[in-house]
Amino acid sequence: MSAAPEFSLDPAFANGHNADWQLRKNAATPRGVAVGNSFYAAKALNAELWDVEGRRYIDFGSGIAVLNTGHRHPKVTAAVRAQLDLFTHTAYQVVPYPSYVALAEELNRRTPGTHAKKTTFFTTGAEAVENAIKIARAFTGRSGVIGFSGGFHGRTFMGMALTGKVVPYKRGFGPFPGEVYHAPFPNELHGVSVQDALDAVHALFKSDIDPARVAAFIYEPVQGEGGFNVAPVEFIEGLRQIADEHGILLIADEIQTGFARTGKLFATHHHGVMVDLITFAKSLAGGLPLSGVTGRADVMDAAEPGGLGGTYAGNPLAVAAAHAVLEAIDSEGLEDRAVVLGDRLKSRLHDLKSDVKQIVDVRGPGSMVAVEFADPETGHPDAAYAKRVQTEALSRGLLLLLCGVYGNVIRFLHPLTTEDAVFNEGLDILEAALFAARV
Repeated sequence: MSAAPEFSLDPAFANGHNADWQLRKNAATPRGVAVGNSFYAAKALNAELWDVEGRRYIDFGSGIAVLNTGHRHPKVTAAVRAQLDLFTHTAYQVVPYPSYVALAEELNRRTPGTHAKKTTFFTTGAEAVENAIKIARAFTGRSGVIGFSGGFHGRTFMGMALTGKVVPYKRGFGPFPGEVYHAPFPNELHGVSVQDALDAVHALFKSDIDPARVAAFIYEPVQGEGGFNVAPVEFIEGLRQIADEHGILLIADEIQTGFARTGKLFATHHHGVMVDLITFAKSLAGGLPLSGVTGRADVMDAAEPGGLGGTYAGNPLAVAAAHAVLEAIDSEGLEDRAVVLGDRLKSRLHDLKSDVKQIVDVRGPGSMVAVEFADPETGHPDAAYAKRVQTEALSRGLLLLLCGVYGNVIRFLHPLTTEDAVFNEGLDILEAALFAARV
């Protein structure tokens, strides 16, 4: 177990304990921002986090897939400190800066495909999705968009409309933007085959929207909030065929899958099917807010000047961090490391299946791993067991995140830089929690 690093809090925040801050939080902030834990962070390093009372946690959540390079990676912190001495903001569309252009060149080179590409940056994943839809509509002159059940694309109005899960993301917030449709996402475990999913797209064309009015399909190569459901290659190939037949664009939402999480820089690298646009965010800048869209150059140029942008879009501190993240991924072999850690985790979970009957599936490429639980007697999704595992793990110092349409999936988003000793300690805690959660 690592010792807590020396640190001191800002005096304005140092008084009180977790319970004191919880009371202040409840009084000062709205309940609509759901906070999963009642302890308050004071310091973090790589895959470890300490709260204001000095308790240590192993972080297998990474701020929801933001910290593939861990908390406070030295390359990232050094790059941000250096940029702080130069300038913190100009608004790129007012006074541009070379680092933005150089990062765009890097993403054009590193995203899948050898075709001519262009990149633009924003602040959040939802912004990236919104702007990808704007670009697709501008290029095609069409308004319809098709997403998939279980997909998550953000909490803005277009993001909510595209998201294929009502509670808690959509309930009470409608009406939503029009001409957004959903088809089933393939999931063999829950009885939806690839052919079922593709047939449902064709059924939409018969019952809801003329394909000549569809601008784009948007899908996650591995669904995030939906339960780390992996899109079969045959499904993506089928979408590409339908898209080509009808002049529809294909958008891969790689916000959670990007930057080595799946064992490749982007999950789209795994299947080789060309997509027209890719959205990304989360781990791009190691904890600083930065997102973007990369796509075919002709498609990206469809929006007129001034149609894209944002006051903080491509902030220079975040851009500096992103350059450092990409360098760390390369120099530290984090694509390979994702596979090593993910295989170790999956092997442990598979070994436990004979004793932990609630485990019905272990899945995911690289270190984008999930375990799904069902009641051994009924076969129904077991969200209560998943929650108990999460609670038991937390009581032992391991931070885990839930997901899935039924809330019965635990997803693992450990930093790819996690040291072997810390990772193995996390796996031991996980195993203890799985057994303790049984009733």
